Amino acid sequence: MSENLLINITPQETRVALIFQGAVQELHIERTLSRGLVGNIYLGKVVRVLPGMQSAFIDIGLERAAFLHVADIWDARPQGHEGNPNNVPLTPIEKLLFDGQAVTVQVVKDPIGTKGARLSTQISIAGRMLVYLPQDSHIGISQRIENEEEREALRTKVQGMMLEGEKGGFIVRTMAEDASEEDLRTDIEYLRRTWSTITKLAKTKPPCSLLHQDLNLAQRVLRDFVNEETDTIQIDSRENFLMLQDFARTYTPSVIPKLQHYTGERPLFDLYAVEEEIERALGRRVNLKSGGYLIIDQTEAMTTIDVNTGSFVAGRNFDDTIFKTNLEAAIAIARQLRLRNLGGIIILDLIDMESQEHKDAVLAELNKALSRDRTKLSVSTFSALGLVEVTRKRTRESLAHVLCEPCPACSGKGQVKTARTICYEILRELLREAKQFNPREFRIMASQVVVDMFLEEESQHLAMLGDFIGKPISLQVENVFHQEQYDIILM
Repeated sequence: MSENLLINITPQETRVALIFQGAVQELHIERTLSRGLVGNIYLGKVVRVLPGMQSAFIDIGLERAAFLHVADIWDARPQGHEGNPNNVPLTPIEKLLFDGQAVTVQVVKDPIGTKGARLSTQISIAGRMLVYLPQDSHIGISQRIENEEEREALRTKVQGMMLEGEKGGFIVRTMAEDASEEDLRTDIEYLRRTWSTITKLAKTKPPCSLLHQDLNLAQRVLRDFVNEETDTIQIDSRENFLMLQDFARTYTPSVIPKLQHYTGERPLFDLYAVEEEIERALGRRVNLKSGGYLIIDQTEAMTTIDVNTGSFVAGRNFDDTIFKTNLEAAIAIARQLRLRNLGGIIILDLIDMESQEHKDAVLAELNKALSRDRTKLSVSTFSALGLVEVTRKRTRESLAHVLCEPCPACSGKGQVKTARTICYEILRELLREAKQFNPREFRIMASQVVVDMFLEEESQHLAMLGDFIGKPISLQVENVFHQEQYDIILM
């Protein structure tokens, strides 16, 4: 079964859709203006050393100078080794850096507000399977790989591929758990080439130059997404198609035959109905083919997915209807987790099933559907309340967080107070202010729907309050106000 990758590139953003069996499975979006600096390597110039703070300001060509603390300087550590188990004092920063010095640094934290970027002199370059540490000869294994035999086997594999007298070391990523020797060797070669390029540029470029930028989304697709099942990679920009060809020629030669430049008249995403899929992925409700549906609610703490039979009645009996709905829902849920990029704790409220056989079959179907997900996840069995708990690693912002923001009217609650509720709030506020102040007149400024409510159904209550406080009350429509907004003017 083949996968197709669609890459839509415009000056303002890059969008990638993964198509499997004719349906969109994953969406990735990267915007030019909001692209972070983390991972970028610069040749910086020391602007000012602050011995009192054991820090230095480094000019890396940004608006604000970046910040480097002595704890993030590799040479300051005892024997230049990460960690300080014996609490040996770090070398003072004034002995390591001086004003005007050129220093190779990597961004570890993006600039936030008035603060500049945070830097480190310990360089790390991420590949698909490995992270290269040019200054450290250590070989580390991701803690998520728990099997001790597997950890040792990977360590031995990587050690066998290291060159004699090689200074650098590697951290084996979780993705390398099932990697072949060929995959690891390809990754090591890519990382060595990258570091070689960086060291050459550091010798020839002037200070405040960018030496290495973390790969953009289109390049990461070639590095991380492509596998044996990938049939084609279609790119709708000629310039970027040629750029990706060059990149693949250098770093991932096996991908070149799969690259295609899309030249059709219709937009690439329209051809595969990706735009419609994006719109649907932002909604709460997901319809199933049988007539059932899912309701997906994303909150700060967790995501909940509720399964309902809806209009599906095709089963032989009630149990059969529920079972078939849950089976279909399991496949749809797995796809929605990838499509919306939902992470953290996910609670699945499937329809209650009596039969243990049915429960096992639904869980097996869910695990099978989730097996295609690249992101690390775990699935529990049915709880006492009939819920299934799923945890999925947060790798990036969810689709809704990238494309949307909280509603200014409801502030993300998903609902607003009724016009009648607002009317009663205004009446209480009027009474409160009438006891406190003594104006000639009260004027209510509110949205059209609230004013209409006061003129019609709530006119009697407004008149009664006016008689009670002994002051005239006027109404004014404020078009810029939403339903919950109002103001009371003392005239």
